[in-house]
Amino acid sequence: MHTKQVIQAGKQTGEASKALIMIHGRGGSADDILGLATYLPVKDFALFAPQATNNTWYPYSFLAPPKENEPWLSGALAVIKEVVADVQASGITTDNIYFLGFSQGACLTLEFVARNATKYGGVAAFTGGLIGDTIYEQNYAGDFGGTPIFIGTSDPDPHVPVERVHASAEILTRKHAQVTKKVYKNMGHTINQDEISTVNELIFKES
Repeated sequence: MHTKQVIQAGKQTGEASKALIMIHGRGGSADDILGLATYLPVKDFALFAPQATNNTWYPYSFLAPPKENEPWLSGALAVIKEVVADVQASGITTDNIYFLGFSQGACLTLEFVARNATKYGGVAAFTGGLIGDTIYEQNYAGDFGGTPIFIGTSDPDPHVPVERVHASAEILTRKHAQVTKKVYKNMGHTINQDEISTVNELIFKES
């Protein structure tokens, strides 16, 4: 199971008024995803990057029945919940907590915020969708209250069908998120400069 191993960077929590929680992808690491921060205007943020056991949050595709990815999926969601609680305990309010994830980390990020919807600072999901063989909307609670959420993806993508991205965006919108979705033809499984520019403009604009 996952244990809470978190790399911290950026401002100390006592000094920062905003926090960014960064979730790495399958085969990636906390160090990898932290490297993205150099492209974002987050110098005044406290940065938190949890590390998955064996560099993967759950063993199978995010499109597998959730029970096949247990207990890893629930454990991964619990780690993020603990990180959020730690950030809140440091005095940073929920509307100043931001999330970013890539690939498996983007799927996990979207699943976490949908299950715990409230007014966050913003969410950037680079190539991801809500988790499951179908979307289990009964698991999702709360209201985003206008939280800006960005989802970018390639069409096609080898891991994330564009249909799941569209369906995920619809559900998040119904929960009153301000969703911006961008689909790039044949981009490949990566993050491009337009995505970075878009999240900087839409999500990190006030920093």
